[in-house]
Amino acid sequence: MGEQDVLKQTGKQTSTGDISPVERLHVLIAADMAATDRMIHARMTSGVALIPDLARHLIDSGGKRLRPMLTLAAARAGGYRGDHHVRLAAAVEFIHTATLLHDDVVDESALRRGKVSANLMWGNKPSVLVGDFLFSRAFQLMVETGDMAVLDILAGASAIIAEGEVMQLKSSNTLSVTEDHYFKVVSAKTAALFAAAAHSGALLSGGNDGYVSGMRDYGENLGIAFQLVDDALDYSGRQALLGKAVGDDFREAKMTLPIILAHARARPEDKPFWTRVIETGNQTESDLDRAITLVEQTGSIQETMRRARAYADAAKAALAVMPDSDIKRALGDIADFCVERAY
Repeated sequence: MGEQDVLKQTGKQTSTGDISPVERLHVLIAADMAATDRMIHARMTSGVALIPDLARHLIDSGGKRLRPMLTLAAARAGGYRGDHHVRLAAAVEFIHTATLLHDDVVDESALRRGKVSANLMWGNKPSVLVGDFLFSRAFQLMVETGDMAVLDILAGASAIIAEGEVMQLKSSNTLSVTEDHYFKVVSAKTAALFAAAAHSGALLSGGNDGYVSGMRDYGENLGIAFQLVDDALDYSGRQALLGKAVGDDFREAKMTLPIILAHARARPEDKPFWTRVIETGNQTESDLDRAITLVEQTGSIQETMRRARAYADAAKAALAVMPDSDIKRALGDIADFCVERAY
């Protein structure tokens, strides 16, 4: 069945230009996504009422489920016909949700996807513990597939994500952070789960080594592009339109690429400003506006977006291993959309 047929059957717009590539991919794997959603909601239940209430607050808050979609798409495009890919996709979403719960506690975030964050509503301790519960559920789902190779991929990614968070935490308030260190953090904190999501689905499908490694490369490059755009958006008015607070990274003194570049390119008279707001953390009400101005003046947003574009192009190139299909075209368009959402 072609993409237009699927769109017609599901009542979506027949013009693919009317919906985003992420929505198009969702339509193309609609049955698998529905099964994944059922699995997610079934497995987040608990006799302890607080657990599903808190988990549901984030899981049902409007996220696009992009990471589990990559797992499902990689499995289906590789010819998989079983149902274990649904368990893997649900596990990927639980890992992602658990990391978000933990991140919001560490970052003391007030908003997540445009809603009050779980840690602000229920407190830090419940958020951390429910995150732990979701990690445990993820590993139960992985074990149920009976595939040690995919278990190794997702378990490894979970450890790498935690390492990335620690690396980022240790590099906050430090202007000496290098671009190399920043990209190591991004590769671990964000790209590892994108890569593992696509990698595990492809491996489950029984695809050849080229297909499996190509899908892993697609996920990794897409994840890096995704994070670069997110970091650029933190200094842009577009961030508010995406349901996130502008300047969160700045207020937390995170050394993201826009700040690394802006500081490296700063005029001598602007260096003390960066030292005060990042290294000492002594920020005033007007400092975010000045930071945005300096980031823009030094061309740091444009350079960050240029790098994101390069990674998105690398993600698209990695899809050469996939046979031509509606799914392949949607995945390629998602890489473009990842960058274009900033405009």
